[in-house]
Amino acid sequence: MDISRRGFIFGLPLFVAGCSTGSDLNAYGARPDERFPLAAMPLGQVKPELRRQEVSYATRESAGTIVVNTPERRLYYVLGEGRAIRYGIGVGREGLALSGGATVGRKAEWPSWTPTQNMMRRDPRNLKYAGGVPGGPTNPLGARALYLYRGGGDTMFRIHGTTQPDSIGRAVSSGCIRMLNHDVIDLYQRAPVGTRVVVIQA
Repeated sequence: MDISRRGFIFGLPLFVAGCSTGSDLNAYGARPDERFPLAAMPLGQVKPELRRQEVSYATRESAGTIVVNTPERRLYYVLGEGRAIRYGIGVGREGLALSGGATVGRKAEWPSWTPTQNMMRRDPRNLKYAGGVPGGPTNPLGARALYLYRGGGDTMFRIHGTTQPDSIGRAVSSGCIRMLNHDVIDLYQRAPVGTRVVVIQA
C-alpha cells in the first residue's frame, strides 16, 4: 500500500473496552528537567477523556505497537495482555491523512521544523519558514517528534507535540498526529526506533 494523503485502514483492532485505571494527574506536572522546561499542564484545558490513561484494549497487534485511531482521535500504545496506554490526539484535516502502515524511523527531542513543499503551496504564509525553525517552546513540533518511515523512506508524517493543547481531539493539522507535550514525551520514552505504527481510518 502506498503512502498517500488519503484516509486508510490498516490493522483493525478487535475492540476497545472502556474500563480504565483513570488518568494519572501527576502525569501533567511541571517538567523542569527539560531543555526547555515545561510548566504544569492546566488540566482544565483538556477534557478528561483526552488525557493519558491506561485502559483495557483488546487487539491483534503485539505489545509495543502504536495504534492511531483517527476517527476516535486517540492513539494507543499497546502494552499486551489486553491493556494499552491511551492518549488523546489531534489529527489531519480531511484529505491530509497518512495512508498505509509505517515504522518509527527516527526520533528527536525538541526538534526543528521545516514546512514541506505541499504545506508552502497550500499556505504561502509558511514560505517565511522555508529555512527551518529551531526547536523550542514555540516550535510547532513541540517537545518531541517521532518520524514515520516506510520502506526506508521518510513519509513526511510525524507524531509530535503541540503548542496548541486546544487542538487535541480535533482534525486540524496538515496530516501529522499531534499530542500534548507531556504525552509525546511519555510516548517517546516508550517507543524505540523501529516501533510499528498502525493507523485506522474510517
